[in-house]
Amino acid sequence: MKTFDGGEIQKDGKALWKQARFLKSPLSMMKGLMLARKVKVTLVFCFRNEKRLSFHMFFVFCPIDIIFLGKDKTVVEIKEGFRPFSAYKTRKKAMYAIEAKEGSVREKGIAVGDVLQFRRIRRIGKA
Repeated sequence: MKTFDGGEIQKDGKALWKQARFLKSPLSMMKGLMLARKVKVTLVFCFRNEKRLSFHMFFVFCPIDIIFLGKDKTVVEIKEGFRPFSAYKTRKKAMYAIEAKEGSVREKGIAVGDVLQFRRIRRIGKA
């Protein structure tokens, strides 16, 4: 499986985020936004298969939005305003999770059922 760190997230061919960072290794996912005081880059967590996902905001110091996608990149669940020092487990199975600055879901008009696309910009190696 190829892994890449730079990419674009699109909806209906229109760029929602032009510089997202894609995370596939357990270490990069574990670090995520840890110790962040503000979101400087949108992160996409890429899991190997669909499952109920658990996220926590321990050591993350700013609220965020998380968009959960199924294996076909359809939005299956959204968590807006995820606060520091809290935890969340999805009700639905997801394969991707997008962590973005708080307010992104509303600003970009993202809703459950939307289909997003990933466009690779830079490849960094094999996973």
